[in-house]
Amino acid sequence: MLKNKTLLITGGTGSFGNAALDRFLQTEIGEIRIFSRDEQKQDDMRIKYNNEKLKFYIGDVRDYDSINSAMAGVDLVFSAAALKQVSSCEFFPVEAVKTNIIGTENTLAAAIANNVKKVVVLSTDKAVYPINAMGMSKGLMEKCAIAKSKTVPDGGTLICCTRFGNVMVSRGSVIPLFCQQIKSGLPLTVTNPEMTRFMMSLDDAVDLVMYTFEHGLQGDIFVQKSPAAKIGLLAETLIKIFKSDNGIKIIGPRHCEKKYETLVTKEDMRKAVDMGDYYRIPADSKGNSCQEPVSGRGKEKVEEKTEYNSDNTYRLNGKELEEMLLKLPFIQDSINNN
Repeated sequence: MLKNKTLLITGGTGSFGNAALDRFLQTEIGEIRIFSRDEQKQDDMRIKYNNEKLKFYIGDVRDYDSINSAMAGVDLVFSAAALKQVSSCEFFPVEAVKTNIIGTENTLAAAIANNVKKVVVLSTDKAVYPINAMGMSKGLMEKCAIAKSKTVPDGGTLICCTRFGNVMVSRGSVIPLFCQQIKSGLPLTVTNPEMTRFMMSLDDAVDLVMYTFEHGLQGDIFVQKSPAAKIGLLAETLIKIFKSDNGIKIIGPRHCEKKYETLVTKEDMRKAVDMGDYYRIPADSKGNSCQEPVSGRGKEKVEEKTEYNSDNTYRLNGKELEEMLLKLPFIQDSINNN
């Protein structure tokens, strides 16, 4: 599938980019291009992987010329460049717009101009019913991608999106914070123990992107049916895993947090297609008229009209959550170095 192909990952020095390299560098892929503005992280990756298939491009998706120059000869793009720290985007929303919306638009335009076969745009559950600037910018990013997909002639660049839930141990996520607090002998700071979040591993994230690459049609959005867990239980389980006596400090929810996250709105569930482990949300139509009827494609459409969120998905118990966490290399490394 990827034999002799050239893959470009924007924002490729992040957690997803590293997981993708771990997956693909040992395959028959021809070349992987890492595009980002962080030269130090690129140099760290260059030393870590030491692989001739890996090429590095310094640039910023906000600058069309820089992303366009990296796109020549590319077959597939994973569009992962983003500002995704909720608090940062809340204080600097225009910066989120520049990267998450305009930067993605630049990436898609460059991909189309260079006849790239397929682009998979990475989004988040915070784009659904958004209440913070990061989620709002990601929601508009999705809208831009879908709108762009409707302008592509048949046989041109195929544009799809994925929505991730909480990707465990990704940069800036809560599990590394909890682990650091445990090692420092500090209480684990929990905003609200009853909050629920989807639990995805980095491998799950790569699987979702590859499934989208294999099965996506123009303008589709794919989500994984992920289990969820309460944040309080997550903290308790990590304390148990590390055999520590750290307490838990309830600090109250931040102003930009929800009690639960949603991956598919009740409106999108009307047209969502059940693919087994995934939902596919097809674009409304090929045209640009909001008066055209919505139609699904592919397998039989899902009948349920309830949104799909971290409160109504399968909820992990303590044992299941512990087993999931112990499978993560980050947790194993943290235990060994504790």
